[in-house]
Amino acid sequence: MERKGAVIGLDGAGIEEYKRLHAAAWPGVLAKISDCNIRNYSIFLKEPENLLFSYFEYHGTDYAADMARMADDPETQRWWAICGPLQRPLETRRDGEWWAEMEEVFHHE
Repeated sequence: MERKGAVIGLDGAGIEEYKRLHAAAWPGVLAKISDCNIRNYSIFLKEPENLLFSYFEYHGTDYAADMARMADDPETQRWWAICGPLQRPLETRRDGEWWAEMEEVFHHE
């Protein structure tokens, strides 16, 4: 199992919409997340900076393949088309990243 953390900005005007969308996340999107071996997925909001922090645990064996399967899913693509314009990727993210991946520097069970 791998723990993953990532951060992205959120358009201040879109905060309520983002919360509303995630309070009623689409069942097909949630099923695809599970199908791609992601568990214990959470997104946190830090205001007034309007930063989203995501955390999840990956329980598969090929992260890149599972993320590609998720990206190929039509319902997930529709979800991202709605949520994506509300997000503000960090300028310091690596090439190919939307959410900037973070290094885990501490963990305690």
